[in-house]
This record gives sequence, C-alpha cells and structure tokens, in this order.
Amino acid sequence: MNAPPAFESFLIFDGEKKITYQPDTQVSNAFVFTINKEDHTLGNMLKNQLLKDPNVVFAGYKNPHPLEHKILLRVQVKPDHSSTPVEVLNNAITDLISELALFEERFRDAAGEKHAEQGRGGGY
Repeated sequence: MNAPPAFESFLIFDGEKKITYQPDTQVSNAFVFTINKEDHTLGNMLKNQLLKDPNVVFAGYKNPHPLEHKILLRVQVKPDHSSTPVEVLNNAITDLISELALFEERFRDAAGEKHAEQGRGGGY
C-alpha cells in the first residue's frame, strides 16, 4: 500500500539528475556517487568492475531503502594514483559496456547456432 507508483522507479523527472557525486568526508581519495533510478543489478556490476582495477582500494554500494530507487556507490583510489574516483568510474563503465557487448555478441551467435541446429531436426 505504501509503495510508490511503478513508473517512479525508472523515470527521471525534470530537475532530477541520473548521477551525482561528492567527496567522501570520512575517507581520503574517495567519492560517493548517488545513482538515481537504479538497483542492485547495476550496483553489483559496477562494484565488481571497479574491483578489477588495481588502483581501486575500495568499491561498494548500498540501496539506502527498498522503496527508494537509488544506489550509493563509494569508490576509493590509492593515494598515489593520479586518477580520481570519477575517472576510475568512467573507465569501469566503458569496460563494462565492452564486456556486455561481447556477451551479447556471443549469446546471439550461440542462439543462432541453436536455432539452425533445431531447424535441421536436432530439436528437443
């Protein structure tokens, strides 16, 4: 009964930003990114991609409340690293897009092979 309307979980309204960030006041070389209208799916993928970077000290996310459609992503880089958490996150997003494109291509190839195989009488 208290749940907000479903469309509020994915629409960005006027004046709302998809992502905002600010320096973490408790940890040096860290930023907290607020990503609106996203959930654990994107949060977990970004966290895992960030942790592949050897210059990332910490990457984690949380969903502050189940009825709030946003995640908080915290990223900390090594103190002697010249890149900022913003640059590291941009690199992680670019790498993740590439990995997902490769996954999609391989999936389509495998599905096409399976479809062709079933067309030759090799179905279930």
